Amino acid sequence: MTTPENPRPPFPPFDAQTAAQKVRMAEDAWNSRDPQRVSLAYTPESVWRNRAEFLSGRDAIVQFLTRKWHKELDYRLIKELWAFHGNRIAVRFAYEWHDDSGHWYRSYGNENWEFDPQGFMRRRIASINDLPINESERKYHWPLGRRPDDHPTLSELDL
Repeated sequence: MTTPENPRPPFPPFDAQTAAQKVRMAEDAWNSRDPQRVSLAYTPESVWRNRAEFLSGRDAIVQFLTRKWHKELDYRLIKELWAFHGNRIAVRFAYEWHDDSGHWYRSYGNENWEFDPQGFMRRRIASINDLPINESERKYHWPLGRRPDDHPTLSELDL
């Protein structure tokens, strides 16, 4: 396992293959719903904007994600590469979840990422909107955890 002191390949500058690899690695980590695991992809002083919340540092990331996944139950996420240049990657994503009352949502958004030379994300800017959906409208039905390789992408799902 990679520790915070070890580099996190692939490294910038990104090409189409390494940018897509970085996106899938991030998706897999987030689908683990393990705040500690996710936090290790970021620099110790990483700066985030998530919706209207601003935070900095791995401890704040762990606290944020812990709160998030206590609220957003049965969370399943798909990320898709949108663009890349140098040490930056733009991603679009959609995830499905329900609250503790059983109300389902699909959350759509975009993220802008900036990486340091060792492959750690030092900046994450996320804009997200939530759409209430009926349970019958769900499109993500894989078991909790990593999205199967043969599951449709956002583009294939017309999301």
